[in-house]
Amino acid sequence: MSKTITQKIFEKHLIEGNFEPGKEIAVRIDQTLTQDATGTMAYLQFEAMGTARVKTELSVSYVDHNTIQIGFENADDHQYLKSIADKYGILFSQAGNGICHQVHLERFGKPGKTLLGSDSHTPTAGGLGMIGIGAGGLDVALAMAGEPFYLTCPRVIRINLNGALKPWVSAKDVILKVLEIFGTSSNVGCVIEYDGDGVKTLSVPERATITNMGTECGITTSVFPSDEITREFLKAQGREGDWVEIASDKGAEYDRVIDIMLDDLVPMVACPHNPGNVKTVKELEGMVVNQICIGSCTNSSYKDLMIVAEMLKVNKKHPNVSLVISPGSRQVLSNIAINGALADLLDAGARITEPVCGFCIGNSQSPQTNAVSVRTSNRNFFARSGTKDAQVYLLSPESAAAAAITGKMTDPRHLGIEYPQLQMPERFYTDDSMIILPSLVSSEIYRGPNIGEPPHNTPTPDCIQGVVTIKVGDKITTDHIIPAGSRMKYRSNIPEYSKFVFEIEDEGFANRATAYRDSGKHNIIVAGIGYGQGSSREHAAICPMFLGVKAILAKSFERIHAANLINFGIIPLTFASDDDYEQINAGDEVIIADVRKLLTENIPLTVKINDKEIAVNYSLSERQRQILLAGGMLGVVTSKLAHLDISS
Repeated sequence: MSKTITQKIFEKHLIEGNFEPGKEIAVRIDQTLTQDATGTMAYLQFEAMGTARVKTELSVSYVDHNTIQIGFENADDHQYLKSIADKYGILFSQAGNGICHQVHLERFGKPGKTLLGSDSHTPTAGGLGMIGIGAGGLDVALAMAGEPFYLTCPRVIRINLNGALKPWVSAKDVILKVLEIFGTSSNVGCVIEYDGDGVKTLSVPERATITNMGTECGITTSVFPSDEITREFLKAQGREGDWVEIASDKGAEYDRVIDIMLDDLVPMVACPHNPGNVKTVKELEGMVVNQICIGSCTNSSYKDLMIVAEMLKVNKKHPNVSLVISPGSRQVLSNIAINGALADLLDAGARITEPVCGFCIGNSQSPQTNAVSVRTSNRNFFARSGTKDAQVYLLSPESAAAAAITGKMTDPRHLGIEYPQLQMPERFYTDDSMIILPSLVSSEIYRGPNIGEPPHNTPTPDCIQGVVTIKVGDKITTDHIIPAGSRMKYRSNIPEYSKFVFEIEDEGFANRATAYRDSGKHNIIVAGIGYGQGSSREHAAICPMFLGVKAILAKSFERIHAANLINFGIIPLTFASDDDYEQINAGDEVIIADVRKLLTENIPLTVKINDKEIAVNYSLSERQRQILLAGGMLGVVTSKLAHLDISS
């Protein structure tokens, strides 16, 4: 039987089920990654499981999000993460070593392996021929404890990349074209697999740009073949021994096949406030730009920054713009320092940050009031930059550098300069001294005053009775639900962080929800299409759970967020008829009767809104229903531990 790359890798890792799209399967996870914004809660949950040490082939804890360290909270979290890593057998990548996805690509990723990360852009590893999947921290903690990862077996879509990119068109434009085709919702349960003769023209970092932003389509992951290009990249990293060849079989069947001619692509841009709002750069040419941010996990590789440096070598930045450049890793920063490109960037007027997520997550470099900010990052959600009225556009490093030179949105093909010709190094300078190996000494775990215990939910009640506390529209992201930026320092402190739930949408939500909860009422959220897009942050489920949210009624959910809701005991329900969404308003009284009985028997629920009954659906496996009945996955784990002797 001819097989896809996706099927080959999944089948080698299957623990439960068969590769049948639409069915729940369980897979073995080889590697995990966490980052500090999600990692602290993940490791608190891992501690609660009582496992002596991680059971994966490799687990890495990265510090790349909260590195500004204003106040003690972030530094305390980082010390906690370091002590956890040391005790439980986890590699610890210190602040300043780089963004998790770029470093993992360079130093740890292996073709044919599975990677689970508490960051939605973990599919970046698909550029190496891995199956990389983003998930909530609790799922990653379970994987580190040796448990399988459960997911819906995906449908596989093949995109044939044919031909070759023309000068001034890059991998960013490829994935923006994919987003133009697929949009950012209604793609749940799919994997995109890339093939075609154009694949061999793309380097691993270029492939990784494409798989990274595949996340914005709402798919499970993306994957490229592992070929001679992959081998060259690993050899340049001193890791040729990690290479294996992986390709789809001739005649493999796909759910859908799409052809993209690379020769036909032009510079593209995602307009506010969604990565799927795609136009050509030419359509916006002449728009005045205030800020340019180049970097993030999407476009911060050696090649990306070398192209920008070459463009700026004889062209200073425009005096009216702020130009910020964030290398993806210390390796990238070191290599452009060694060859002189860093000096060229500084001479051009660029501001260089340490290798961190930074501007992408809105915890630094917020633009001015009413600014136009062009960025090479992967998300431009409303207010994510830290400035509510800023207009953020996503584009390639080439187009971003063109804007830096002219001070306006500029198609780089119109600059009148030759496209930079780069010679990639045969061997990168590497230095892993900022990756700390664990001692496995059972020492005391460091806990600062901002670090609390992971909150537990109560079991699902027989009857959910409460109020529609908020009604929101389509494409509500996890940034809308629980903000990042300056609020991220509270991620270890759920009571404090919960005060900011829906802050962007409705500043009064948290107080209102708290009052309902404390009066004995349950909170219900009503939403439109694609609820929970964006980040994998499980706090978008934990904090509503803490505030007493028991169910969410939506037209549709995104994969990671739906899984997180289940993990923390919140029932994700979809309208049987989308028209019923219009019949509900904030403040309406809600009753969902016989919940435990109907969930146990897998019988559809009926929601009573005021005096009107609405039919709702849920698509839950037996395992997921048991998790909900227990009030979340921690309830299940706690129940198991109660029957075990974990003193050893």
